[in-house]
Amino acid sequence: QLGLVESGGDLVQAGGSLRLSCAASGSIFSINVMGWYRQAPGKQRELVASITSGDSTHYADSVKGRFTISRDNAKNTVYLRMSSLKPEDTAVYYCSANVYSRVYGTRDYWGQGTQVTVSS
Repeated sequence: QLGLVESGGDLVQAGGSLRLSCAASGSIFSINVMGWYRQAPGKQRELVASITSGDSTHYADSVKGRFTISRDNAKNTVYLRMSSLKPEDTAVYYCSANVYSRVYGTRDYWGQGTQVTVSS
C-alpha cells in the first residue's frame, strides 16, 4: 500500500506564514513530480506549485513570490512554504505525487487534504 499524509494546515491571519508538509510512504521505488493543489469552496481544484525530481519548480501566477515548494527525496517528502498569506489563499490544500512502484507501476497519488484558512 502507498499513501500521502499532509500536515501543517491551520488558521492564520492575513500576512502570516505557514508550512505544509506531505510525506509519501509505502512501496516506493521513485517519485517523479510532486505538487500541491488547492480547492476553495465552489471552485475547481487548481495547481499551486509543483517540483520535479530534479528540483525544477512551477508556480501558479497567484502565488509566485509568496510560496516556495521544496522536497526532501531521502524522506519522500514535499513542502510548501507559504508567506504573505491572503484571504483568497483559503482552501483545502492537497498533495499529489507521481510515484513509480515495482508493485503498482507508475500512478498518481493524492493526500487527504489539509485546511488552510486565512482571516482578514
